[in-house]
Amino acid sequence: MLYLGIDQHAKQLTISLRNDAGDIVLKRQVSTEPKRCAEFFAKLRDKAGDEGFIAILEVCGFNDWLLKFLPTVGCTQTILIQPTKKLKVKTDKRDAHALSELLWVNQHRLRVGEPVRGVRQVILPSKHHAESQRITLLRKDAGRMRTRATNRIKNILRKHNLQWQMPTKTFPSVRAVAWLKTVELPPCERAEMDWHLDELERWTTRMNDLEVQIIERSKDDPVVTRLRTIPGCAHYSALSLVCRVGDPHRFPKGKSLAHYWGLTPGVNDSGEGTGRRGRITKAGSTMARWVLAQITLHCLRRDPVLKAWYKPIRNRRGSKIARVAVMRKLAVIIRNMMVHEQTYSECRDAMLARRKRQVAIHKQTA
Repeated sequence: MLYLGIDQHAKQLTISLRNDAGDIVLKRQVSTEPKRCAEFFAKLRDKAGDEGFIAILEVCGFNDWLLKFLPTVGCTQTILIQPTKKLKVKTDKRDAHALSELLWVNQHRLRVGEPVRGVRQVILPSKHHAESQRITLLRKDAGRMRTRATNRIKNILRKHNLQWQMPTKTFPSVRAVAWLKTVELPPCERAEMDWHLDELERWTTRMNDLEVQIIERSKDDPVVTRLRTIPGCAHYSALSLVCRVGDPHRFPKGKSLAHYWGLTPGVNDSGEGTGRRGRITKAGSTMARWVLAQITLHCLRRDPVLKAWYKPIRNRRGSKIARVAVMRKLAVIIRNMMVHEQTYSECRDAMLARRKRQVAIHKQTA
């Protein structure tokens, strides 16, 4: 069996190949040009023989073609990991050698999917979930660009103190947009206003088209329907979370999902200084944390039970830390909703009741 470490870039692959003894038998750079890449891996397949080879590489934004290509050239298993922190001395050759050594040393655990300390393995989503992730990310970007165009329009109005003449209190609205097309402005700013109005219309149209696709993809999904019982969680938010969880049974408990999304505080213990907790790790999906943050605001407005749990934390630690605590609770609830097939209120009440029992037991034993 051969062990292949790949440091991937747009125009080249840096290769480090080890044998069963852990010795490096091949190190070189390979062009990602399809013909040259196919020639190299054809020779590698012949060299590996019937046993084939195992490959390891770091996740990046253009892994897709390589992950599809490797199984066709004799790769029996591809292991994808998140990149580690940058070292003071960093080169492509060093990275490739480190990856192949990591694979060879931990081959038995990595081949069966067991965790390795210091290595964060990436589980590839299914085709349906990968498409859902892309669509929801496009929807987020469209909303961000629409908000940017809206803010720039408002800025032009404030420069001339025209916001008081707007026919509606809310913006954007049909009447407000129609009024903005006729309002008198200096020539330069009139042209800028027209450009921002075109941008606003374009991004609004794209948002509406993506919303239709999201509803179509999620209408027959029972998990999405279940998550929509969370206050403020519509099709877009529910689908965004479902496709970024994948199989919920791979999380042994609710806190595991909170840790997976980077919502747990970092710890820095050494010697006598124990219990030093810092900011949240932010190790997981940025999109999932952003969606949870939006849902948290709605839950605190509409759910009196969660708001009553939130207030004491806010009074002690401040609103920001309290909202992150609510996000962690929501992550636990979401995992339990998906695993136990229960609604939001059922999982919330069960979780809070379990917490009360734990506090009571702790007081009795203290």
